Amino acid sequence: MAPTHTQTSMESTLLSVRLKAQIARTGPISLERFMDVCMADATAGYYPSKQPIGAGGDFTTAPEVSQVFGELLGLWAYAVWQSMGSPEQVILAELGPGRGTLMADALRGLRRLPGFTDCAKVALVETSPPLRQAQEEALADPGAYISWHERIEELPPGPIIVIANEFIDALPIRQLIWRTGQWHERCVLIGLDGGFAFCDGPPLAVENLRRNAELQQLPDGSILEIRPAANAVITALAARAKDAPLAALIIDYGHEATGCGDTLQAVSRHKFADPLEQPGNVDLTAHVDFGALKDSAEANGLLAYGPKAQGALLLELGLDARLERLCQDATQDERDGLMSATQRLVDPAAMGVLFKALAITSQGLAPPPAFGNSA
Repeated sequence: MAPTHTQTSMESTLLSVRLKAQIARTGPISLERFMDVCMADATAGYYPSKQPIGAGGDFTTAPEVSQVFGELLGLWAYAVWQSMGSPEQVILAELGPGRGTLMADALRGLRRLPGFTDCAKVALVETSPPLRQAQEEALADPGAYISWHERIEELPPGPIIVIANEFIDALPIRQLIWRTGQWHERCVLIGLDGGFAFCDGPPLAVENLRRNAELQQLPDGSILEIRPAANAVITALAARAKDAPLAALIIDYGHEATGCGDTLQAVSRHKFADPLEQPGNVDLTAHVDFGALKDSAEANGLLAYGPKAQGALLLELGLDARLERLCQDATQDERDGLMSATQRLVDPAAMGVLFKALAITSQGLAPPPAFGNSA
């Protein structure tokens, strides 16, 4: 059962009290720490205590928009499995599987293709009890072997295909702010009104920041975002790739190249909110730096392809053909709904361009479907 509004408000208040007590004891905390507590606290964090996805939640993801999204990613996984030599055992893993909709749609399509489901075990990396319950319900088919894991490092050994849709954007970020020729950690303190407010931390020692030399002429107040937790994900995938073939598809919203800008945002009930209000009760995200992700993958010995706009990816994977097939057996109202939903996925004014895909593979594998030789 989803938490009631009263429960979530009380949890948010308790989390605020705890955060303010920490700040009172030790001084301002980094934005990274604030975001991590708000999103992942075991008792009152956003994901461990909420059911955030869907019309009754705070946001909607591509799998919830149209079944075609998950079905096409299932086809992508099948082609990757074939490129691995169709191993007799393969792990199909998803990081942050939401309500299980993407995996359910992918498996439905994969069951129509020869061989894969006989070889595959599904492994889901999920820390949220409410979302895990939803995944269990969505994936209740007794014919599928499914396991749940807290961390990437716990995934079963062997060849693996990983899907991560809107997973990276929810990982905490650091924001570095440029003041009078020095970088400072952007921090959170208790403001004069008793609420949370941003502040500059002390100057940082020189760090190995990407393109740091090019960023020295920035105007005061410029913000650079980095995401150590994303690098940790890539490192964990690279460790897997040393022992067995690996391919991963990361889809999220963000930018192709590293640059300055404040992209932190909060969403509640499908509307933007103040990221410092109601800790644990609003979704906090920031744009994914695909350039930094690609650099991290290559630095860890992986091959990286893209990023590619989501719309272009889905069209190359056969969206038009799948849509045509679905419309053949649909009523006019159903066809209109299918057309509208898939258009939202590929429209440059909606999700088609802002959302991008990066493919990562271990050495020795062919370029994955839809990515050609774009390493």
